[in-house]
Amino acid sequence: MSLPDSQDFILDHVAIAVKSIAATKKIYEDLGLVFSPKLEEVKEQKVLTAFAQIDENAHIELLEPTSIESTIHKFIESKGEGIHHLCFKVTDVKTKTLDLMQKGYKFIYPEPRIGAGGCLVNFIHPKSTGGVLIEISQRLEHV
Repeated sequence: MSLPDSQDFILDHVAIAVKSIAATKKIYEDLGLVFSPKLEEVKEQKVLTAFAQIDENAHIELLEPTSIESTIHKFIESKGEGIHHLCFKVTDVKTKTLDLMQKGYKFIYPEPRIGAGGCLVNFIHPKSTGGVLIEISQRLEHV
C-alpha cells in the first residue's frame, strides 16, 4: 500500500467521544485551545459537536451523544470516553471512497453523507485499518 498524495489527504480533526462537552472542553482550554462558541447538532448521528482549532488545518472535535441510540453513546458505554476517530480532508470524497473501495477497504456507508459543518463524509471501517476508525471529509462549496 502506498502513501496518499499529501495534498489530497490532510488531517482535519481528531474526534473525541465525551459524556459532556461542557465538562471536557475545559481540559483543552487549559491547554490553550479555543473552542468555537457554537455547538452543532448533527441530528442524523445523534451528537452535539464542538470544535477547537489546533493549527491551520487540524481541529479537536468533541462528540457528545444526544441519545442512547447514538453510536457515540454506544462507543462510550463499551470503551469509555476517548479518541473515536481521525478525520482527513480530501478534495473529492466520492472519488476517494471509490478508489479506496477498489483497494479493498470497507466503508461504514455505501455512499458519503452530510456530516458536521455540512461536509460530505464517509468512514472507513476499523476492520480495514488496523482498528482505527478513519473519516474522509470534503468541504462543500456552499458551506
